[in-house]
Amino acid sequence: MKIKGICPIAPAVFNDLGEFDYESYKNCCQAMLKGGAHSLALFGIAGEYYKLDREEEEKLIDMTVEICHVNNAPVVISNTRHSTEVAVKWAKRIEASGADCMMVLPPFFLKPGAAELTRHIEALCNAVSIPVMLQYAPEQTGVGIAPEVLAGIGQRHPNLRYYKIECKPPGAYISKLLNLLEGNGEIFIGNAGFQMIEGFRRGAVGVMPGPSMFDIYRRIYDLIQTDNASEAMAVHEKLNAMLNHIRQDVEMIICYEKKILKRRGLIPSDYCRSPKHHSDTLNEEIFDTHYQVLAEMFDWNK
Repeated sequence: MKIKGICPIAPAVFNDLGEFDYESYKNCCQAMLKGGAHSLALFGIAGEYYKLDREEEEKLIDMTVEICHVNNAPVVISNTRHSTEVAVKWAKRIEASGADCMMVLPPFFLKPGAAELTRHIEALCNAVSIPVMLQYAPEQTGVGIAPEVLAGIGQRHPNLRYYKIECKPPGAYISKLLNLLEGNGEIFIGNAGFQMIEGFRRGAVGVMPGPSMFDIYRRIYDLIQTDNASEAMAVHEKLNAMLNHIRQDVEMIICYEKKILKRRGLIPSDYCRSPKHHSDTLNEEIFDTHYQVLAEMFDWNK
């Protein structure tokens, strides 16, 4: 299935004791797909993948593939392993699950150089026949990769079909990469969709945001597709006002994404595993102000 449009990161849903709540996870994923998401991505940074154990990862892979396919939606599963040898084994597990695409987060723990990163990515492309998406997130990983390098890998490996771009600023990078790809690859916008409208104007086909405001992203996407630029920008400004407050670091946006999901009745608990963000009274007051604006616009309180 072709992957495009709104592809939220599936959240890690825990109960109040910090144990994974699989039933609530399933209900949340189904609500996102029925409410406007075109597909889902598992093990994104916003999904707290780095706080899960192996048993949880295995179960979530199979659950998420089943949930998406029952709802006629594609699923992207991220391969976050830092060792190339282990990542190759994990790639085969992802493909065997029935996933429609494997996303690759390049290893970043010890900041390998461009040559090692290229070898890692190419080994994973060789390991599977399903489409591959490369996540370029230098702010989170500290690893910079030139667009020429990405395009070169894509030319050698036709199954590298998608590129999730979330550098800052992403605009010129997207345009240069698309020019180098010459139609042999497609772009997804990351970074919570801050530059969603610009990204689509530059040729992106999708956005991969956090899970809690999937319907707002869908509204903006639909407006863009119908050439209603002024209304799309108006809605995007409201969204960015919220994002500007809650995305001051990664743990903070994970915390508030879950607060929104809980307020909307999509998950029963907003528990985050430690270490985690701790908000204060003023943070909560500002968040509540932005939330009420969006809740009224999108009938979240009904």
